Amino acid sequence: MPPTAEVRAAFLPTGVLRASINLGNPILAGRDAGGAPAGISVDLARHLADRLDAPLELVVFDAAGKSVAAVTAEEADIGFFAVDPLRAGGLHFTRPYVLIEGSYLVRQDSALQHNGEVDAAGTSVMVGKGSAYDLYLTRELKHATILRAPTSPKVVEAFLAQQADVAAGVRQQLEADAAQHPGLRLLPGRFMVIEQAMGMPRGRSEAAAAYLRQFVEDMKRTGVVAESMRRHGIQGAVVAPPSSD
Repeated sequence: MPPTAEVRAAFLPTGVLRASINLGNPILAGRDAGGAPAGISVDLARHLADRLDAPLELVVFDAAGKSVAAVTAEEADIGFFAVDPLRAGGLHFTRPYVLIEGSYLVRQDSALQHNGEVDAAGTSVMVGKGSAYDLYLTRELKHATILRAPTSPKVVEAFLAQQADVAAGVRQQLEADAAQHPGLRLLPGRFMVIEQAMGMPRGRSEAAAAYLRQFVEDMKRTGVVAESMRRHGIQGAVVAPPSSD
């Protein structure tokens, strides 16, 4: 369905669709060989701009917290975030388009063997500041101590430098880092599943929020999300199921 004038106005207060892109999550976005932002979130932003018949501006950040802050403050019109109740106060969320596994990484000689053993007194867990893992583990861990790296891609570096016991993050990122640093291993399974969704400022109209929700469902239903994941070689994530709403 073509967007109404009201919907276009809500998405495009500056006349340009400003999309907040987080490069801190390699499943969502990174840089191509020429240094330009590329990935699932960039592809979806372009599809939405085409539907709105509007030019696209990519507003790029290196961490999820900065990307969330930009959209919440209406410095960008849309963004791509892990769904979290703490963020919902300032954002309209869609249903998820991708599901991502959150995993723990430890040293090879660590006594930790299972995810359930991590939340213990004296155990330190390194996370990316403001990431979905930070928000989730801050609520869920009752005994372990949380340490914070500046961004998610810096988690393993900070984990090693500060002699933390555990690093927490996107499985794909942790696997890649473990391959670069001998003597590390991932704990089996996952400690959470992250729902990656699109979002827009809470102050924008409900009609625009409904349009964005339908857009995401269309992108899943028509195979756009799956094709983008294949093209970018994304592993460690799956297309989210259709919404039952």
